[in-house]
Amino acid sequence: MLEQLILLLFLSSFSLLSYQSQGQAAAEKQAGQTMAQTQHPKNPYYSRTDTTRLHLSDATWKKVLPEDVYEVARHAATERAFTGKYWNSTGAGTYYCAACGNALFKSDAKFASECGWPSFYEPIRKNSVIYKVDHAFGMERTEVLCGRCGGHLGHIFEDGPPPTGKRFCMNSIVLDFEPGKPLGF
Repeated sequence: MLEQLILLLFLSSFSLLSYQSQGQAAAEKQAGQTMAQTQHPKNPYYSRTDTTRLHLSDATWKKVLPEDVYEVARHAATERAFTGKYWNSTGAGTYYCAACGNALFKSDAKFASECGWPSFYEPIRKNSVIYKVDHAFGMERTEVLCGRCGGHLGHIFEDGPPPTGKRFCMNSIVLDFEPGKPLGF
């Protein structure tokens, strides 16, 4: 009888801790979403939790994005090498699309490529990004687009480190960074 009572108390306390942990995770998620909305007050489409594909007109994007983000994300402009805010950053956290909030890369997949742009060897999830053949400027490259909004992020090359051998060469201006423990997918 005493053993059953101890077991019941143990299971009850474990359930309570689990419930508190879930509540804390939900509160942290909501706080992160609120912070993201504060950082993007003109953009009602920005969400770090909604992964629904966006299909917006160019005019809508022009209204809701800062001009520099708009030019890179919607017109495939490129920031100059070694000028972006994340090209040599090393902090732990998660990188998101600056246009729509889609989770893109974990900081543990970032590496120093010396190319002048932030580089990653893999996206955070398979569908975080999509690919498109790019023949601009007489080159044959693979363009990397946000999997949620279709915004231009950069290009992928086959000269990255193990385990993938890929180098996702991204523009800092179309990335938002949230410091802390990287998201787990």
